Amino acid sequence: MSIALPAPSPPDVVSPRAPLPERAGERARRLAEGLAITHTLGAWLDRRGFSDIERTRRFLNPRLSELTLPDGMADREAAADRIARALRARERIAIFGDYDCDGMTAAAILTEMLRALDGDVRVLLGSRFDGGYGVSERAVTRILETGATLLVTCDCGSSDHENLARLRARGLDVIVVDHHLVPDEPLPALAFLNPHRKDCGFGYKGLASCGLVLSVGAAVRSALGRQLDLRRWLDLVAIGTIADVAPLDGDNRALVRAGLGALRAARRPGIRALLEQARLDSAYPFCAEDVAFRIAPRLNAPGRLGGPEPALELLMATSPESARALAAALEQASTERKAQQERMLNEALEEIRRERYDERPAIVLGRREWNPGIVGIVAGRLADRFERPVVVVGFDGATGRGSVRGPAGYRLHEALVRCRDTLVRFGGHQSAAGLEVEEARLGDLRTAFEAAVPVCVENPGPEDAPATGSEGRVWLEASDTPARVLADLALLEPCGHENPAPDVVVEGAVVAARAVSGGHLKLELELGSGARLAGFGVEMGDRAASLGERVTLVGRLRPDRYRGGDAVELRVEQILDPC
Repeated sequence: MSIALPAPSPPDVVSPRAPLPERAGERARRLAEGLAITHTLGAWLDRRGFSDIERTRRFLNPRLSELTLPDGMADREAAADRIARALRARERIAIFGDYDCDGMTAAAILTEMLRALDGDVRVLLGSRFDGGYGVSERAVTRILETGATLLVTCDCGSSDHENLARLRARGLDVIVVDHHLVPDEPLPALAFLNPHRKDCGFGYKGLASCGLVLSVGAAVRSALGRQLDLRRWLDLVAIGTIADVAPLDGDNRALVRAGLGALRAARRPGIRALLEQARLDSAYPFCAEDVAFRIAPRLNAPGRLGGPEPALELLMATSPESARALAAALEQASTERKAQQERMLNEALEEIRRERYDERPAIVLGRREWNPGIVGIVAGRLADRFERPVVVVGFDGATGRGSVRGPAGYRLHEALVRCRDTLVRFGGHQSAAGLEVEEARLGDLRTAFEAAVPVCVENPGPEDAPATGSEGRVWLEASDTPARVLADLALLEPCGHENPAPDVVVEGAVVAARAVSGGHLKLELELGSGARLAGFGVEMGDRAASLGERVTLVGRLRPDRYRGGDAVELRVEQILDPC
């Protein structure tokens, strides 16, 4: 029997665990006046700890010219010198990237840059189904078959000591470009670029691998004394950084802001075809959410079902015709991925209910028929639903590959370190990790992981977590129009990890409210300023008849693309009692 995720609960009423934010105060008004922004945005910035006008101005207008100087990046110069020597000598260079968006964008960027510098380059991607993550034994064979004398890994390699040593023994020089957590054991590589190295003096630690290879390209350009406009690859940096859930602060903020503009311009045939499939209208500015939910899943889809190469080919396509064909293939793969994901999620929920795994500190699941390429998505959904770390494994024969996801505050990589004796291998970040485990040891992993999780948490567990309060909310101030606030909130982009977008609290008189097709709610409010604001609530149609004359809503402002122009709509997330 299939078990679907339940429909959203009836919208919350105001409670001590969901307080409303304070209205804009003196500090917020001072920011608004000093920066010529709305009081609404001023209040949000004040809540985020901004007070200095110039610092806030730099945050709202990040510049590539203010990126962290790369001088402190360990091994950057050594990597650039070796790549430059290979280019001068016409050596063959192999680029090996991870199969996810960060890995494939990093591989595409570095390949295109080196080819623009007249390099002889072969590019390969890992596969979940042919070797798994990282520089595996199968990857070693594929790399050797290229005939390269220099290997550069992108978004992998930090934990692959044995196989990198095999490549070194076969005469290849190895450069590792990665941002995953670094083991203590020295890596057998000529150069190892990773901001998480203990001896790396680079000031910004949040770069994804796609951002790191851009820095490598800049260093190679300098070593050769050549001209190369790195802005050509900012669209791919934006995709990889957002898809990898890297922090959207500091250098990443500047890189991704510029990259979103490049995405909108869609100069690459592959990007243009991808945007058409995703139905993204370049008449409107793109935000990080567009990449996270509409672009990245399509690029990841082929690698979740088989080889990731079609996505890489799309990113690097030069012909509009081939780009459209590849984008259509990605769309088909995305549809199939969604169907498999729903089946796996239903089966996981059924097992959790039957075995009462939701009563344990962590959830560990595994089955033979589960696709290892989709376990990460399912683990993430379950972690969100049950508010605890989750491991989901797909077995193929005696071993299986799995993903680990959890709520903020859990140190997942540390938990796996404590479970290392039950695993074949593992790697990743504190917020998301991957592993390989023998099917016969799944029970041992469950026992070890349940014991490890409680001591690998920075914050109290789900049951004792303090109320999140009003930190993520801001009032739509009476002095501001919805259109002006929406335009101002765009200055916060890119929003995501370490830079959340605010939920907007709106109070007004209900002009109209009705249920529409699909059980959704459409309504219109008249605000205190006299302005009208449309609202849309997913699966909230049953609330239309019970709304009073006045209502307080919490949601996200977005362009009303149906009405066009500067029309604004509130995507309703909660309906609260009127204040």
